[in-house]
Amino acid sequence: MKRYFGTDGIRGRVGEWPITAEFMLKLGRAVGAVLARRGGAVNVVIGKDTRVSGYMFESALEAGLVAAGAGVSLLGPMPTPAVAYLTRSLRASAGIVISASHNPHHDNGIKFFSAQGEKLDDALEEAIEAELEAPFATVASEAIGKVVRVRDAASRYAEFCKSTVPSTLDLRGLSIVLDCAHGATYQIAPTVFAELGAKVSAIGNQPDGLNINREVGSTHPQALARAVVAAGADLGIAFDGDGDRVQMVDRHGALVDGDQLLYVLATDWQASGRLRGPLVGTLMSNYGLERAMRALGVPFLRANVGDRYVLQMLKQHGGVLGGETSGHILTLDRVTSGDAIVSALQVLDVLVRTRRTLDEAVVGCAKVAQITVNVRVAGGASALVADADVQATFERVRAELEGQGRVVLRPSGTEPLVRVTVEAGDAVVVERLAAELADAVKSAASRSVG
Repeated sequence: MKRYFGTDGIRGRVGEWPITAEFMLKLGRAVGAVLARRGGAVNVVIGKDTRVSGYMFESALEAGLVAAGAGVSLLGPMPTPAVAYLTRSLRASAGIVISASHNPHHDNGIKFFSAQGEKLDDALEEAIEAELEAPFATVASEAIGKVVRVRDAASRYAEFCKSTVPSTLDLRGLSIVLDCAHGATYQIAPTVFAELGAKVSAIGNQPDGLNINREVGSTHPQALARAVVAAGADLGIAFDGDGDRVQMVDRHGALVDGDQLLYVLATDWQASGRLRGPLVGTLMSNYGLERAMRALGVPFLRANVGDRYVLQMLKQHGGVLGGETSGHILTLDRVTSGDAIVSALQVLDVLVRTRRTLDEAVVGCAKVAQITVNVRVAGGASALVADADVQATFERVRAELEGQGRVVLRPSGTEPLVRVTVEAGDAVVVERLAAELADAVKSAASRSVG
């Protein structure tokens, strides 16, 4: 078990260990030292979202890295997938993103990319954690790293995004509302879609350091739905705070989530021959997507929750398309990590070529009723999931759903939550069983506190 790294890097509340300036200083030195042992010059790129705490952590990481002899390239506010791309493009040793993704401003975190623009493997994360236990040491003065700011980072990434779709793609005549979640896409996304010809209006594009993800973005699509209907737009696109998740809204204001977007892409790619290997979802992917893929003859596999596990399974099985209901979508023949802007462009390419509206394109993906209840706990989420009474309730719910639905019980990898998910064709049954299992978790949590 790793001490600091979770499903998606290191994350927590600002000011509480390890999300402190002191820890980030040590983390920067540890990363620099581990990379230096691999030989050759070390250069690390750092990007961040729009949280006010990003300034503090950027400075601390920068100081720790240069103390270890690493060079640093600062990108400024930049989507997570942009950091992945620029890590490769700039031939850096690694990339760092300062972000807590879809969480509120009072949280922050650190995500890493390898030189190939992919999430770090477990061995490297474990080596960094081991190095954190070593005394803080600074290299000789003449070996201290230098820092530069990459002035054209945004334009480099914007051009890359456009290069992932055919040069013939023309969005003229398409009216789009973008919700940038007051986050890292607030400058780049409107530029990309407008340069491809779309009529673009934006909400969630006025970050102040504190309003990231606040009632906007992919986790709060209601704001986008209202804006699309009010504007009479063709569709809406919502990003999360760091730009690796995407959800859409059709012309009627109905949400189109990650499962449905995967359906749009998978059906088109299968017909065109672009789809290779299985479509990979997660334990949380709606059963309706699995059923739709089966009808098309497309293999469907489920990975553990987390885009890193989707990536691993795609690589294991030679796949190019996968993702999560939340909107983490991986198109591995175009990018190395979840990229919200690129994923949205892939969907628009399908819609334009097939001359369909978004609501028409998702008709074949009939989702079943699904409820997720997030039970917030003080700690020990894994222990609560393993509690005997919770497991007994879980087994009873699973038996009742056998043959007609699914139940998933898991600790969150990013927050102090136990997530209870139930899905089946009967919405009343789903609601009842989800409530029963959530109540069992709450009771176990109360006992553990008592």
